[in-house]
Order: sequence, then C-alpha cells, then structure tokens
Amino acid sequence: MTLPQGPVAVVGLGLIGGSLARALVRAGIDVVGWDPDPRTMVAAEAAGVRAVESIEEACTAQPWLIVLAVPLVVVEQTARAVALAVSPGAVITDVGSVKGPVRDAMVAAGLATQFVGAHPMAGTEHSGFHASHPDLLVGVRWAVTLDDTTPLDGFCSVVELLVEVLAGTVHPLSDSAHDEAAALISHVPHVVATELLNIVAHSSIRDVAVGLAAGSFRDGTRVARTDPARTEAMIVENAGWVAPALLLAARDLERLAQDLESNAPTGWFFSRGDALRSGGADLGSQALRTMVLRADDRWQSDLASWGARGGRITGIGEASSLVVEDPQV
Repeated sequence: MTLPQGPVAVVGLGLIGGSLARALVRAGIDVVGWDPDPRTMVAAEAAGVRAVESIEEACTAQPWLIVLAVPLVVVEQTARAVALAVSPGAVITDVGSVKGPVRDAMVAAGLATQFVGAHPMAGTEHSGFHASHPDLLVGVRWAVTLDDTTPLDGFCSVVELLVEVLAGTVHPLSDSAHDEAAALISHVPHVVATELLNIVAHSSIRDVAVGLAAGSFRDGTRVARTDPARTEAMIVENAGWVAPALLLAARDLERLAQDLESNAPTGWFFSRGDALRSGGADLGSQALRTMVLRADDRWQSDLASWGARGGRITGIGEASSLVVEDPQV
C-alpha cells in the first residue's frame, strides 16, 4: 500500500502532537499544524511544520489524515470544530490515553465513520512542544481501536503510517479493551506514583526523605511529576476501569499492612507477580503470517477480538493485507 495523497494535519502540538509532527516532518511528510499557543506555533514552524491559524484552516488544507492531539477535556469541542470543516474523505485519528469518551465525542459530532482511534504507549513527565522530540514515537507500541463503523481504508492507512513510517507495532483493540488495559498499565500507576509523592510531601521528615531518595523513589514517582490536571483528567475519563483496579490494589495493600502488624506471612503479596517476572507479558518472537481484511466480513470485531488475545500488526501489504504476529497459544 501507499499512503493517500495530501498532508497530515496535527491539531494540538504538545508533547505527543509535537513529537508526531516532528517525526513526520523528518520523514518528508507535509505536516499542517495548529495549536492555541502562539509561541508553540512559532516553534513548530521553525521545526518545519506548516502552521495555520485555526482548526478550520487545518481541515481545509486537504489533509488525508487529521490527528487530534488535544487534552481530553477539549476533545468534544475540538471534534465539533473539525466536523464543520473536514472533507468526507479525510480520516480522523487521535492520540488520547482513553478511547471510549473520544469515540463518544466523534459519534456526537457525526464523525464516527471517519474515525480510527489510536494511542501511542510512550510519553514523558514533561509537556509542551518544547519537550517534544522526533524520536519519542518511533518504534513504539500503538493501540489502534475500532468498532463496526471504522472505515477499512482509513484503518489500513493509519496502520501503514504507524508501522511503516514510524516503525511501530499496532495492537488492534475495541475501545473498552484498550481502556481496561490502559487502566492497569498506565492510569493506576499514575495514581500510585501520585500517592507515593503525596505521602512524602506531607511527611514530618519530608526533607530527610527527599535527601535520602535514590533510584527507586525517582522511578516510582516519575509520572507523578507531570501536570496534575492532565493526570486527573485522564483518570476521571477512565474512572469505570480505574476505580475497580484501585479498590483491588487497596484491598491487597490493606491486607499486607494487617499481616505486617500481626507478623503473619506476607509471601502471598510479593509472589503474585511471578508470571510477569518470568517474561509472561512478552509475546517474544512469533511467526509472521498475512491477514487479509475484507470489508464484507465482520472484520472490525474479529480483528479487535484477535488483538485482545495478544495479536499485533507489524507490517502492511497490498489490498488490505496485514503482516501480523499471532499471540502465544
């Protein structure tokens, strides 16, 4: 396959949107960009992004792909603005860490049949275009979400961009599967990191603790050092999956505390993750095969179910064919 003609429009040029724009510019792709911050626009233009003055202007620049890289709290209003100017043939994607609410916003704006959800599993505790880097999203894992309205051509084009241009790997998932997984491996860790930081910040020996802190505290609290409003929005938007995971963690920690107080055995707590310590979370090197998608099949649900079992896409061929790695049996 070859990518459609035309530029890629990136709406929102913060850490992720800016890194994506920089990577695409480096790959020789025409990138149209917009951000509400004038200073960001100046910096983006200096980095090779074709800056425009509005979302409408970005949409009318004839992009084949529009990437929404705005905060979750403004996705709904951004989708409405895009809907007023986007051409029917354009594909719309996003980079949000929660997918269900984003799809709801697309449906409400009338953009469901143009939308392919996406989330790069990459980032830092920093924010803003000044923190972006063209390598941040290269070679990373992406979740690409779909439902029964997802366009086949649009899905394949987004996947091609991610695996061929950005050298990534794609995990196709339903929105709910993504949001449940993201709660476990991203959102709950953000909450735990924030609590670790909170405990030390309000301790009577805070200064001593900070003075003694080394790698374990630094690594355990790294993501808590990002913008707290951004973290809060992410957690709140995915509350349905984050809350039960936190309750489970709280029950385990409370039991551990009780066992420590009573000198009871605690091995049950420290050995529960043995399956992942031994490498069970890594698919390893799997045999490659070709999967052909056909628009007249239930390709969206079948592909999402396959992805939920651990399948991933590593390449793309002709006529909607994917190079895939199957999950371990």
